[in-house]
Amino acid sequence: MFRVAKDLCTSRYVWRPVFQRWMSSVTGLKDHNQRRTMECHNGEKVKPTFSAQEMQRRLDMLRVHMETNQLDACVFTSLHNIHYFSDFLYCQFGRQYGLVVTPTKTVSVSAGIDYGQPWRRTFGDNVVYTDWQRDNYFYAVKTLVGDAKNVGFEFDFVSLDNHRKFSDALPNANFVDVGQATMRMRMLKSQEEIDLIRNGARIADLGGEAVVKAIKEDTAEYEVALASTDVMVREIAATYPHTEIRDTWTWFQTGVNTDGGHNPVTTRRIQKGDIISLNCFPMIAGYYTALERTLFYDHVPTDRHMEIWEVNCKVHRRGLELIKPGVRCSEIAKELNELFLQHNLLKYRTFGYGHSFGVLCHYYGREAGLEIREDVETVLQPNMVVSMEPMVTIPEGEPGAGGYREHNILVVMETGSEDITKFPFGPEKNVIKN
Repeated sequence: MFRVAKDLCTSRYVWRPVFQRWMSSVTGLKDHNQRRTMECHNGEKVKPTFSAQEMQRRLDMLRVHMETNQLDACVFTSLHNIHYFSDFLYCQFGRQYGLVVTPTKTVSVSAGIDYGQPWRRTFGDNVVYTDWQRDNYFYAVKTLVGDAKNVGFEFDFVSLDNHRKFSDALPNANFVDVGQATMRMRMLKSQEEIDLIRNGARIADLGGEAVVKAIKEDTAEYEVALASTDVMVREIAATYPHTEIRDTWTWFQTGVNTDGGHNPVTTRRIQKGDIISLNCFPMIAGYYTALERTLFYDHVPTDRHMEIWEVNCKVHRRGLELIKPGVRCSEIAKELNELFLQHNLLKYRTFGYGHSFGVLCHYYGREAGLEIREDVETVLQPNMVVSMEPMVTIPEGEPGAGGYREHNILVVMETGSEDITKFPFGPEKNVIKN
């Protein structure tokens, strides 16, 4: 073919320019496929979630840690830390993402499929790796890290396979865990973060109101959940018109589906006398907030149901009182355990009494050092934000069967705490009759 084409190119006919254009396209395609990284500075930087001062505060805090621990660079791979330090929240979908922080630069590493969106969102710069060769991601990280000797990684987020690939790409680097240190940084919220979480709690309350309005006999769980999520998404868009809209959801569970704290929505239809779990989760720029409540539809079916519900509310009220600075998480859990034990319900408790808020989601993230559990020795401090959410589950076949859970968000202050959840809880308000 090439010989025939060459002969044709020597003629005075139109084949020469046609062939030249074809050869140029083939050569260009080859060059393009050999590119391992590229810049995609497409459009303009978007309005960020937080001020430049707030983002710089986070990076300054990280760099102080790096200097103290003699780290030349940090390579973040988790959704929560990449987002916390750059304002970019990635969609993994089988590809690798990262954020490289050195004493002088902050650069997100993203896949070509996202093109310019990561750059537009990143507080800092961005480099894109291509699909044209396997493991271009690790090559991109290497170009940014260079010959760094001590490199911070999140040991709780790097798989064994990726650890091997990072070791091959950075053969002279000593890897040091920064996952625990950065978790402690995220546990203390700035005023800007608290303001956003406060709005999230307000929007969750609106979702709860939408749930109550949508509850009717023979209505499917998913229909109620859709009504709530629709209200919350629209309010997020109205409050933060510059934000990305993603991940807001509602878990609305009835009957036996209330037995777990994270059970998905189903097609089950509401029946009179049902125990109900209302769970609203507005997600604003990767920041999680929640409202969770026990409800009954039309009536509380038995005295035992009412008894268990009232005990759980009693524990919830006491838990709200205990959230204040200087109190150890384990101490709160142990005191609330005693309350449940007095009513022979402790054996039905299934998880901790609360957790931190911030960059977390059912898809990603958790600040395990700030959970209200017996094995957590963290002392509450001002600017921490935690939930109080006692739950007990009575198995099917036993009197009072179902899951009972209340959930409020509290901001720890200098001398106490502020409950920013306003939706009512307990039998007086949450026996729903429509």
